[in-house]
Amino acid sequence: MLRPVIALLISTLTAFVATGEVLPGELPVDAYEQSNDNAGAQPVENPDVFAAFHGQDGIDRIVDDLVDRIIVDPRIEGIFRASDLIRLRRTLKEQFCYLLGGPCAYTGRNMMDAHRDQGISTREFNALVESLQAAMDTEGVPFAMQNKLVAKLAPMKRDIVTR
Repeated sequence: MLRPVIALLISTLTAFVATGEVLPGELPVDAYEQSNDNAGAQPVENPDVFAAFHGQDGIDRIVDDLVDRIIVDPRIEGIFRASDLIRLRRTLKEQFCYLLGGPCAYTGRNMMDAHRDQGISTREFNALVESLQAAMDTEGVPFAMQNKLVAKLAPMKRDIVTR
C-alpha cells in the first residue's frame, strides 16, 4: 500500500522538477533537478551591481535585446534556429538576475547539459559575448559593471564550447 503512494509522490515531484514554472508556448523538457547551482557561478554580493543593470527590468531588456541579436547574427543564428526561444529568454533572465545578486532563482539546466548537443565553437561563443556586450551598452550599463557579469559567465566556456 505504501509503495504506490511513494511512487505517486515521486512521479508528481519529477513532473514538477521537469516543468517548474514555464511560460505560455514554452516547450516541455526532460526532467532535471532545479537548483541555483545550475546557474554556473555564485552571485555577486554587491547590490550596486544589480542596480547598475537597472534591476529586473533592465535585465529583461538586455536579454530580449541579446536574443534578438543572436537569432539574426549569421555567425551563430544556426545554433538557435531550433531553440525554444521562450525558454531561452526566461532562463537567461533568471540566470543573469541570480548572478547579478537579484531576487531570482535559476530554474534552468546546468551549462553542460543545456549545451551538450549544440557543438559550439570558441568563435561562436565569442560572437555571443559580443552581442551581450552590445545589449549591455544599449541598456547603458557601465563597462566596469558589465565586466562583473562577464567574469561570472566566462568560466562557463569550458562547459559550453565542445568543438
